[in-house]
Amino acid sequence: MASRVAVIGAGLSGLAAAAHLRATGLEVTVFEAEDSPGGLVRTETIGGHRFDTGATVLTMPSLILGVLTALGVDADEANRRLALRTVDPSYVMNYADGTSLAVPHDATAIPAAVSSVFGEQAGDGVADLLRWLRRVYDAEFDTFIDRNFGGLADLADGRTRRAAAELVGLRTLGGLTGAIARFVTDEKLQRAFTFQALYAGVPPHRARAIYAIIPDMDIGRGVFAPAGGMGRVARVLADALTDSGVEIEYRAPIASIRRDAHGRVSGVSTDDTVVPVDAVVATLERDGVARLTGERPRRRLRYSPSAVVVHGLLPAGTTDAWRSGHHTLDFGAAWTQTFAEITGRRGRVMSDGSFLITRSAVGDSSTFVAGGLESVSVLAPTPNLDSAALDWDRIAEPYVAEILGTLASRGYPGIDSMRVVRVDHPTTWSRAGLPAGTPFSAAHTATQTGPLRTANVWPTSPNLVLAGSATVPGVGIPPVVVSGSLAAVRVTELLRARDGGR
Repeated sequence: MASRVAVIGAGLSGLAAAAHLRATGLEVTVFEAEDSPGGLVRTETIGGHRFDTGATVLTMPSLILGVLTALGVDADEANRRLALRTVDPSYVMNYADGTSLAVPHDATAIPAAVSSVFGEQAGDGVADLLRWLRRVYDAEFDTFIDRNFGGLADLADGRTRRAAAELVGLRTLGGLTGAIARFVTDEKLQRAFTFQALYAGVPPHRARAIYAIIPDMDIGRGVFAPAGGMGRVARVLADALTDSGVEIEYRAPIASIRRDAHGRVSGVSTDDTVVPVDAVVATLERDGVARLTGERPRRRLRYSPSAVVVHGLLPAGTTDAWRSGHHTLDFGAAWTQTFAEITGRRGRVMSDGSFLITRSAVGDSSTFVAGGLESVSVLAPTPNLDSAALDWDRIAEPYVAEILGTLASRGYPGIDSMRVVRVDHPTTWSRAGLPAGTPFSAAHTATQTGPLRTANVWPTSPNLVLAGSATVPGVGIPPVVVSGSLAAVRVTELLRARDGGR
């Protein structure tokens, strides 16, 4: 009889883990507390209108395609099911002084776009920068991201030493902002290649240049969007899993993880029953896994900033007057100060905010325009609840009014009259079980990144494996998909060893 593995959570990491486990012939059951897959990557109907309510930026879709091909779906069919389109421009970036840069999806077109706005010298610098970013990716991804480390020996083997030497030669051990400044001197343009540090929960001026891999994934490789919204990705994966024989149980929260006297996982319990299993992949935050095992985590984690996300409706045509695209970054005049405010140990709301405006209707009006109204979302980074225990239930409404008023004054006429249908904020994230009230998980500080991040094998249970943002390699759609495949490798190696190498 094939071994049975339980996957807790049907987010992208759990679905990826389930697919790779099933591909090896294991019996897999996915337990999901909600009534649909996706986790923090979903498209929801609110008041009859569709919104991408979780992650909105999709890069490196080849990783998603790889999950489908692992299940036997050929590449052409996988592409048809996902119905991906290129988001072009990937971003529109608007600055406080009136400068606007539309970043082409095709990286080869970016230098010319930069030259037209910032001058020929800046365009040449960006061309050199893009080549450097790709070299950082090539040195880093396979060795330090898409890889399970087994111990100190792995950190000192020839493969690791060669990759580390390459990264040293690329001068990635210094600061990210300084590294970008070697190629582009305009502070505004630097933001296009450093704002991604927010994904890692670290201010750009404090982040190490190894995080330059993120702008390569993002700016260097372009942004994509599936027809019908981001939730399509999870639905396609879940359907392929079901077709392959994986059972997905919705509205099935796990109450506890059962272990034997030796600490090995023996089963998972729902409200109704105990399911015997040979291994578990848990995609929860670290503290959530600890609650299921009845343990107390040994060290305190530092978490990334959070966000206020406003979902609302505007009459179709209102946005025609905006300089905007699917993803629009509106930068305030402040930058270093802004990151200090939202990432400090004693955080505060931004005094001169920078915002992400999402208009999914730009490429998919049939989904995101209904009844003459366009769905628009605005994200404002905020400190998490650990650094600023603000009463968001009380202050969210006036803060949203302030955000929309600020944007109206910056060149988005009509946005301050947007009919708000939902606001997510640190307290709502906290109620959803996310530590520190942030959907962005543990920050990638020096002691919480790479091999020092929460390991993907639970320290007291060798057959309890982690996937998702809380563990390696980290936060964001590409890393969590990778985490699912790494978790699957851990489980299959463990079960193979148990069964004598079969």
